[in-house]
Amino acid sequence: MGAGVGLFDYDNDGYPDIYFVNGANLDAPQESQAMNRLYRNNGDGTFVDVTEQAGVGDKNYGLGCCVGDYDNDGFLDLYVTNYRSNILYHNNGDGTFVDVTRQAGVDDANWSAGCAFADVDNDGDLDLYISNYIQFETKKNKIWRIGRVLVYSSPRVYEGLRDTFFRNNGDGTFTEDTEAAGFGDVAGRGLGIVFGDYDNDGDVDLFVANDANQDCLYQNDGSGHFEEVGLIAGVAFSEHGIVGNGMGTDFGDYDNDGLLDIIVTNFHNQINTLFHNDGDGFFTDVSHASHTGDITMPDMAWGADFFDYDNDGFLDLLIANGHYQDNIRLYDKSTTYAQMNHLFHNNRDGTFTDVAKSTGPGMQLLKVSRGTAIGDIDNDGDLDIVISNSNQTANVLRNDGGNQSGNWLNIKLIGKKSNRSAIGARATVTAGDLRQIREVRSSSSFLSQNDLRLHFGLGKHEKVTVEIRWPSGLVERFENIAANQFLTIIEGNTSTSR
Repeated sequence: MGAGVGLFDYDNDGYPDIYFVNGANLDAPQESQAMNRLYRNNGDGTFVDVTEQAGVGDKNYGLGCCVGDYDNDGFLDLYVTNYRSNILYHNNGDGTFVDVTRQAGVDDANWSAGCAFADVDNDGDLDLYISNYIQFETKKNKIWRIGRVLVYSSPRVYEGLRDTFFRNNGDGTFTEDTEAAGFGDVAGRGLGIVFGDYDNDGDVDLFVANDANQDCLYQNDGSGHFEEVGLIAGVAFSEHGIVGNGMGTDFGDYDNDGLLDIIVTNFHNQINTLFHNDGDGFFTDVSHASHTGDITMPDMAWGADFFDYDNDGFLDLLIANGHYQDNIRLYDKSTTYAQMNHLFHNNRDGTFTDVAKSTGPGMQLLKVSRGTAIGDIDNDGDLDIVISNSNQTANVLRNDGGNQSGNWLNIKLIGKKSNRSAIGARATVTAGDLRQIREVRSSSSFLSQNDLRLHFGLGKHEKVTVEIRWPSGLVERFENIAANQFLTIIEGNTSTSR
């Protein structure tokens, strides 16, 4: 299938590091498997492999990763999803991690895919959601052929799995609470997941992209109990009523109206779906109208990220592509195994233009891409991209123009009463008639983790107002903040620091 990638600052030196989930062969001995890799950012444009000394070199059949400071000790912890053997790595704060999966109570014997930390009940500690895929055993693998060509079987021939939710007990342990939280009724072949406050009521909601099943939108009632409202809200299917093969997803306010919209990536011969948030609990499928849909029909899409690559104050859209059948050309000439990714530039009028062919050689690569992670790797004021590729080397794409195109602001949030990672916090940045929102979140795209810092493109604006809505409910406002700086805001402090 392919796996995700994580971008996070595990050693608190101010530079995001990279964690690659490398997968495995289910039938091979574990000692012969490739391990996951952690690369520490040296701060000079280079990275060093610190996997073994950090203790995070898992060799299982890996799929996804997410981070969050679940014990509020000031260091980001790492959760990795696998086929039947998920791992929670506790960050010791000295550059090493320790596997605490069983003692924390978050082992899951399913085929897990996506994961995300979120404080669903706003009690100050992070809970954990895991999307699970299919009921599968290697000895019962179902053989498929198209004509005489041997192909991977469709996920539809396997039963889906119910997702898993763990509630944080506040003492370093978790309790499985899937049914009580409202997640127990769907077995949807879950893949990409993303938390975000789509209804602006101050708590985090959840979107789950399901493969060969309707997608799910879970609305939080404020107490950490959820109701599945995808069909009512208009995001379970496309506007044509078609069940997609949801892969990756992200929340983002692409039109700066203060409401989170949704992107979902889909299978070959299905267009990706962009849902516009109408603000009344309903969404409209604008895939065709926005020009982000039809062009994606020949592709098989996975990763998806809203981000402002040119610092003009409007979110653009990255889509990672690549087929899963390496012999696809033997029976289908309409597509290819390796594919070019899409970079959709926001035209500021509700439409997008694919500019991948005009934004440098990094965006013109033909690869079998999967997970994507976004962050300012070199701390130069524009957003870079890390892409994991299936059975190929990964790509780190440095943005060489965004900091010249517009001003910017990068904000790190630290919770006090809220969870230390500030996951679920929302920042609103206003400059003149430009008003943008970003949320700190664990996991998005396809099984991947973005840098937790919030990046705002500001165009020509040099001064902004920053408002932070913390998960605790506290709202803080900071006036006349200068552009082009890295800002740290601690909950409850009246001042900011660079």
